[in-house]
Amino acid sequence: MSIAVYPGSFDPVTLGHLDIIERSAKVFDKLVIAVLINSKKKPLFSTDEKVDMIRKCTKHLKNVEVTSFSGLLVDFAKEQNADVSVRGLRAITDFEYELQIAQTNRQLNRDLDTMFFTTSMEYSYVSSTIVKEIASYGGDVSSMVTPHVEECLRKKFAQ
Repeated sequence: MSIAVYPGSFDPVTLGHLDIIERSAKVFDKLVIAVLINSKKKPLFSTDEKVDMIRKCTKHLKNVEVTSFSGLLVDFAKEQNADVSVRGLRAITDFEYELQIAQTNRQLNRDLDTMFFTTSMEYSYVSSTIVKEIASYGGDVSSMVTPHVEECLRKKFAQ
């Protein structure tokens, strides 16, 4: 059984993330979406909120599991019996950083490969940071996130 892990902060999950999730779910028997708990970042949504949003967005994908983790990806991947880390690339600027992470992970665990998926063109400009910025000013993010995530953003910024 092929198992892959797709790690990220997903703050919030975007249609670009979902594009990568849906496409990689076709490639692997099991795809674990791993929401990183990063104490160095100040997220908009709690880890539980992010996990819940992703679960709602991926409920139609029977081979997708959503959980959270902290620590090193290589250790989490080993716990999941995953031998592939899925990463999305939007632009050439993503590649240099992602390549460095992939090579570091490979150095730490020779059994963990990284598979890059390029984001579909219609989502190549979308990032969680851009979504949060637009939503914080009441802008329309309906072309960047699901209706459920859009509602979560609206509620969060109304507080």
